[in-house]
Amino acid sequence: MLSRFMSGSIRNLEREYSCTVRLLDDTEYTCTIQRDAKGQYLFDLICHHLNLLEKDYFGIRYVDPDKQRHWLEFSKSIAKQMKSQPPFTMCLRVKFYPPEPASLKEEITRYLVFLQIKRDLYHGRLLCKTSDAAMLAAHILQAEIGNYDPGKHPEGYSSKFQFFPKHSEKLERRISDIHKTELIGQTPETSERNFLQKAQMLETYGVDPHPCKDVSGNPAFLAFTPFGFVVLQGNRRVHFLKWNEVTKLKFEGKTFHVHANQREDKKIILTYFAPTPEACKHLWKCGVENQAFYKLEKSSQVRTVSSSNLFFKGSRFRYSGRVAKEVMEQSAKIKREPPEIHRAGLVPSRSCPSITHGPRLTSVPRTRRRAVHISIMEGLESLRDSAHSTPVRSVSHGDCFMPRSRSQATDASERTAVISDEAYSPSDSVLPTPVAEHSMELAVSRQINGAPCSIEEEKESEAGTPMRGEGGDFGADGRSAQEGAGGDSALSEVEQVNKFVLSVLRLLLVTIGLLFVLLLLLIILTESDLDIAFLRDIRQTPEFEQFHYEYFCPLRRWFACKLRWVGGLLVNK
Repeated sequence: MLSRFMSGSIRNLEREYSCTVRLLDDTEYTCTIQRDAKGQYLFDLICHHLNLLEKDYFGIRYVDPDKQRHWLEFSKSIAKQMKSQPPFTMCLRVKFYPPEPASLKEEITRYLVFLQIKRDLYHGRLLCKTSDAAMLAAHILQAEIGNYDPGKHPEGYSSKFQFFPKHSEKLERRISDIHKTELIGQTPETSERNFLQKAQMLETYGVDPHPCKDVSGNPAFLAFTPFGFVVLQGNRRVHFLKWNEVTKLKFEGKTFHVHANQREDKKIILTYFAPTPEACKHLWKCGVENQAFYKLEKSSQVRTVSSSNLFFKGSRFRYSGRVAKEVMEQSAKIKREPPEIHRAGLVPSRSCPSITHGPRLTSVPRTRRRAVHISIMEGLESLRDSAHSTPVRSVSHGDCFMPRSRSQATDASERTAVISDEAYSPSDSVLPTPVAEHSMELAVSRQINGAPCSIEEEKESEAGTPMRGEGGDFGADGRSAQEGAGGDSALSEVEQVNKFVLSVLRLLLVTIGLLFVLLLLLIILTESDLDIAFLRDIRQTPEFEQFHYEYFCPLRRWFACKLRWVGGLLVNK
């Protein structure tokens, strides 16, 4: 009896997995799930733990054993998706950025989106002018440490916090001035709402960058925002397609295609190359989900999409959630007492001490940290708000970016600068595709206003393993910069020719197969007893009679002989 009880307990343990989800404030939620539990079950547990009702904007992200990032699919088994041994480690993140985050119904939802955008700002995904940066950082200070208090906040107190990958003493003084004078009396909720209103006006709001290369071999970042499809390259935004202009998203291997109709008479196809086929598939699935979420009126309009062409089966995928309009309609119906929010304050950082600024504190709470030097697009020009940059948009709360006039853009370039002095280059810990790491020695080589200081990037090890990519075409060791546009262009042309030849061969094989099947069907019909005028005419031709007596009849006798021989063997056995 005891042994039976113990064996049953062991079997029950084998059917249960431990799962840890790192939340946006970097606290961890650990639970036990059944072996066959689906993603929706885990997501509902987390939302219940957070008392979150407007949950459609969020998702769970994880890393597979090949260091490729994924969004957990709620309709599928967790264990089958993870492809790794338990215990599982994942992260809760904003998956679909609200078009108007400040207008979200519940404060708890706004607070979680606030934490996500604060991460985006710190890790270089959300770029802005110095004037906007100072205001955003001041709102973070007001929301998390409250009103300025001379007794608690000595001179230079803002230099103890790091809100961006890099910033100067002048910017720190500006942050302090705004916090001391303009934000006195604002509650955390008000400061967070104002922060969201400011952030949604920035051009890179909602950008989750996917590193790729264009047909010439030049590095680029692809992203899907609430307003459309964006391509960032060098120091400017080279493409923006509104969601109603995008007609089809396709991929084959490492090649990603975007089909769009910008006008009735203008159809375009954009082609990019991901570092791996898995990264390209992830990019395609993200695009399919974002387009369905932001573009469609109802979830009943969602259809299964395929990456295949006419003759060959490809990947099939279907977005399974509600769309943005349904989410907003459902949020308007929420009627309950606002849940209590436990806000996380600013915490100490272990970043490298700066000669100029001294030790810093970061406003992004983290459980694990490492100092790395990441520059995926090394050698490219700085991302500055210049006349060559795409102007910062003003949002009409619709679906497009509204460009400014040339004079406005010129004035802005003369009196403002971008926080980052590099090309658009977010850290590896936030990219959905694997990248290689620099060594610790290279980490201290980056200069901030003449003073060496490393950038501490967040180590989101969703799979519980170091984010050490395989390198490939996007290794951070500078190979992508050293290859040169000429070599990459030639390589891409060869790949295009090879793909074209393969497509032609496939089409030829399919055509030959179809012709063979049709010929076989015609022979069967003509040799049958069907009395049809068309078949009678064929049977009476000299060519058919010759074929019938010289080829068909001998072949039929040979098959009959073989069948009798096989039948005899079976009878004898």
